Amino acid sequence: MRIVDIKEMTFPISSRIRNSVIDFSEMTISLVALVSDQRIDGVPVIGFGFNSNGRYGQAGILRERFFPRIQNAKPSELVEHGNSNFSPAAISAKILSNEKPGGHGDRSVAAGVIDMAVWDLVAKLERKPLWSVLRERYRPNTTVEQRVWVYAAGGYYYGESDTSQVRDELLRYVDLGYRQVKMKIGGVSLHEDLVRIEAVLSALPSGCRLAVDANGRYQPKDAVQCAKALNAYELAWFEEPVDPLDYAALAEVASAYDGPIATGENLFARQEVQNLVRYGGLRPDRDVLQMDPVLSYGAGEYMEMMQLLDAGSWPASALIPHGGHHFNLHIAAAFGLGGCEAYPAIFAPFGGFAPEVVVDGGYVTLPTDPGLGLEASPGLAPKLEALRSL
Repeated sequence: MRIVDIKEMTFPISSRIRNSVIDFSEMTISLVALVSDQRIDGVPVIGFGFNSNGRYGQAGILRERFFPRIQNAKPSELVEHGNSNFSPAAISAKILSNEKPGGHGDRSVAAGVIDMAVWDLVAKLERKPLWSVLRERYRPNTTVEQRVWVYAAGGYYYGESDTSQVRDELLRYVDLGYRQVKMKIGGVSLHEDLVRIEAVLSALPSGCRLAVDANGRYQPKDAVQCAKALNAYELAWFEEPVDPLDYAALAEVASAYDGPIATGENLFARQEVQNLVRYGGLRPDRDVLQMDPVLSYGAGEYMEMMQLLDAGSWPASALIPHGGHHFNLHIAAAFGLGGCEAYPAIFAPFGGFAPEVVVDGGYVTLPTDPGLGLEASPGLAPKLEALRSL
């Protein structure tokens, strides 16, 4: 059992939208294929992976360091005991050999892309959807709920006076079956953002909720001021009010804000999560943790984060991964998390789910194809084929 080829292509996910910190006009994404020597029905079994939005493609790290380490490894070093399948843990250890601790960021993203591809390959070889494989390996005595709660992320800045555009966009998500939507704040004055928030809240049907996301834009003093203003609204959560590594500032915001705070999508290792829960002033009874497995070394690192949080009395329902794609949907289902993010209309074809994943009342059904089920996405399938044909 061998990896016979590794391929990467960098694709643009360019868009005119922006949040409070960046625009997406030059954003890229890495798509990776791990080609095995195994065949099913005469067709080579290939695992695919790509990074979540918000972090650029990682062709340099992948091609210069990680791919050669896999290619130079002995086949026996990359498989499970008994040569029954490829080992995600062994492959992760191999690509991270000779890497110093710390410095998480682009490296953790590149590792997460490969980990996603490995798990896709592993589940395809077992001829099962990934959520089923993860459950059997790590939660064998539990039953997976056949649906996952999701919220629709959007509400970016589109230009001057975009209030009605954002409102209409989020209402379209409600029409699609979502019951919680999220919009961006922090990119204009607080007064202007409050006008945008009130416009959306006044239009949302009963039973629907709004979350807001500042993407770490605010300085501590401004974040506290914003938190106090947001106390007037019943929001689902206030996301990333300050720099994600400024735990003291986050604790100040938490003391000023009565509702849930969400953060974690820009933390890339368990040590960073440990510092967050030690020093960030967060409250396990209400706050939301959004670490993204694909941006943080992969499913193995994410499971270590879950163990750390469980020891600190954080419920699984508090974990709602960032990312809006199949990998995190499978993980949320397998481990009984609180849900995951979804991108109904942005970052396509890498954001969003395949047509078989149906939205109803704020929940989505689970993919049934072996692996991640990426090939079932009409927009993504041509890119997978282009990579396969390299």
